[in-house]
Order: sequence, then C-alpha cells, then structure tokens
Amino acid sequence: MSDQTTGDAALDQTSAAPTEILESLHGAPITYSRGQRTVHTDVKGYVKLVTELKSDGYNVCVDLVAVDYLTNTDRDLPAGHTGERFEVVANLLSHANRQRLRVRVQVPGDTATVASLFDLYPSTEAMEREAYDLMGVVFTGHPDLSRILLPDTWEGHPLRKDEATGRIPVQFKAGTVR
Repeated sequence: MSDQTTGDAALDQTSAAPTEILESLHGAPITYSRGQRTVHTDVKGYVKLVTELKSDGYNVCVDLVAVDYLTNTDRDLPAGHTGERFEVVANLLSHANRQRLRVRVQVPGDTATVASLFDLYPSTEAMEREAYDLMGVVFTGHPDLSRILLPDTWEGHPLRKDEATGRIPVQFKAGTVR
C-alpha cells in the first residue's frame, strides 16, 4: 500500500475489520472505526508521526483525550501493536483536504508518559492538562502541566479505573432546595 492518503475513496472503507490493515500513513498502520480513519503509533513514534501529519495538512488538533483500559488491554489493534493500560487519542483535521484523522498511541501504565503536542498544536495545552489532571498521564515538554479542573491539593486522578469511587458532599443552605 501507498504511504500517502488515498482521498475520499478511503473514507468509504467502513466494512473492514478493525484490526485489518488497509493502508499505512508514514509507515504507521491505518484502520477504520465507524467510517473514520485511525492511525496507530507507539509512544516513541508519536511526535514524529504527528509532525509528518501536520506537514501533510492536518493543521488543527480538535481534540485530545486519555482513555484508561485497565481491564481491557486485549482490544482491537493492528498487528504489531499491543494494548497498554492507557491510550492517548488525538483527532486531527485538515481543512484543505476536508478530512479528519484519529491518532491512537498506546501508553504503558507503569510510566503513563507521552510527549506533548503543544509545540505542534498550542491548542492542546488545556486538553493535555485535563488528561493529566483526571487520568494522570504525564505529557513531557508541556509548558505548564498542572491541575486544571481539580484543586492543587487533590490526591490521585479521579477518572482512573482503579481510583475508588467517591462522593463530594453537597452543601445546602437552610430553607433552600437545589
């Protein structure tokens, strides 16, 4: 298969199995999930791949999230890619080509560290902070990796699947119902 995208025709390949490699992009396998192209990489190749994608015209990162697969490391991934505890998912957009591309990177749970995309996409600043705050994924090279939603005194990362479920007490004022 070619190392280049195949245009709109590739977007119609929705019947392929999730682990079937239909093509590659800059040497990284592409699969399709619900009609959306998804490119897979590892922690070491993450920034290099995204840099190449940006030069291909994917000049906007519209979303970046972390996912905790604590009990599901055996999920649909292309051959040669092993499921790790965490996965960072970035959704890129090319206005010129009118295409979206999902980038999935497997992040080991023992280190939970991946490089920041901030230098390529400054819009990821808050998204990476949120993933750090709620999931504990560390983004090396981030300019201000600090809590964004929780108080600085908060211990742990509440969206991790091994974090105990808790409850924040609701405060009521006398005579009012909320």
